Amino acid sequence: MKKIFVTSAILLMPMLANAAIPYRVEMTKLPDTTTDIYSDLNTFYVGGAYNFAMWQNYTDDHDVSISGKNTHSFEAMAGMRIYDTVRMELNYIKTDAQWREFSFTGDTAMLNAIFDARIDSMYRLFRTQMLVPYIGVGAGLSWNKAENNVHLGTKITPVMAALAGISVEFNPIFALDFGYRYFYMFNPETDIISDFNPTSHQFRAGARISF
Repeated sequence: MKKIFVTSAILLMPMLANAAIPYRVEMTKLPDTTTDIYSDLNTFYVGGAYNFAMWQNYTDDHDVSISGKNTHSFEAMAGMRIYDTVRMELNYIKTDAQWREFSFTGDTAMLNAIFDARIDSMYRLFRTQMLVPYIGVGAGLSWNKAENNVHLGTKITPVMAALAGISVEFNPIFALDFGYRYFYMFNPETDIISDFNPTSHQFRAGARISF
């Protein structure tokens, strides 16, 4: 009888031990694999920039030669980060274009699509990317007003631009931008030049705050 009791106790020990130990195998939720860390946390941003513009003119009238002057202006920006690598940005630019013969000022509104060259977000968990190159394209409208007795046949003209540069991101909230923008304005139809298409090489320096 004693042998039977001891044998039964030995056989029951694995079952009792298994009941005492919590069940270890359980289903766990897979980690979020999204790579859009910044766009999820800081979707919108605002900022401003200083522009140094070198103006030129493209015309089919080879008998006309006008020299552009360097000007300074400022712009305001508001943007939305769609992905970590893609953002849409709205710019308001105070245009100040000058030539030897005349000058005009304007208010320009542009919508830009900008692409940031980031490393994958998985690696940004371990290393912060402070320098972020970017490229972009933009299009919009410019409301112009000429000076020095020059008449503009079209006061509202389409504009387009191509831009490139580098952003210095100190953290996900604050960044500095340094870049170049090629700016092209379609013919505003001046009364002294038949085919007048102002262009400028613009060098920009600005700051952005994300939220």
